[in-house]
Amino acid sequence: MAGRRRWSTEEILDAAAELLRTSDAESFSVRKLAAALGTDSSSLYRHFRNKTELLRAVADRILLAAMDGYRPEGDWKQRITAVALRVREAFGRQPQLAAIWGRYASGGTGSRLVMEEVLQALRASGLPDEEIPARYHRLVILIAALIASEAGISTITPEEYEQGMEQFRVAVLGADPERFPALAHFARDVRPLGADRRAAFEEILATQLTQVEAGIR
Repeated sequence: MAGRRRWSTEEILDAAAELLRTSDAESFSVRKLAAALGTDSSSLYRHFRNKTELLRAVADRILLAAMDGYRPEGDWKQRITAVALRVREAFGRQPQLAAIWGRYASGGTGSRLVMEEVLQALRASGLPDEEIPARYHRLVILIAALIASEAGISTITPEEYEQGMEQFRVAVLGADPERFPALAHFARDVRPLGADRRAAFEEILATQLTQVEAGIR
């Protein structure tokens, strides 16, 4: 009788990423992944000690894809912006995994490549070494939060989007000017969260980088 097929680490990660396209970290389980592969959970635990380690590995592959072919160009701000946009685009293709990255982070090669380039760019800025770790931490929190926020919007169905837009119009355009005077005043100019996400991402990031630059002595 033939034994069960042995799956490689990369094949397991491929299957996990595919499963996560239609689910989230809460509903995902090693048991479900094993069932999708036609094997048992114990065979997967030879590759990953637990669910969290597996999810981190899946997220890290997104970072690896983001950094594939990257070459530093421009000044330090342009380098950080280029990396941030690459990561944003990579998670934009698999938005379900953005929340996983934000929650579980990653310690793999992809994560190290991103960290190395951002830290190198900050060193090139002229910041004293003792200030770089804190600046790096703030930048990464900002980037991860913006990407996770975008991912949450991009995973909703067209029906959910239309329902949300209708609620937005009612809440904003129908605001009582006596109770919500500022909202009523700006109602026709306030835009929903899903509008111009890339432009907002770049502008918020640029503001943070300008603050970093202002602190360089």
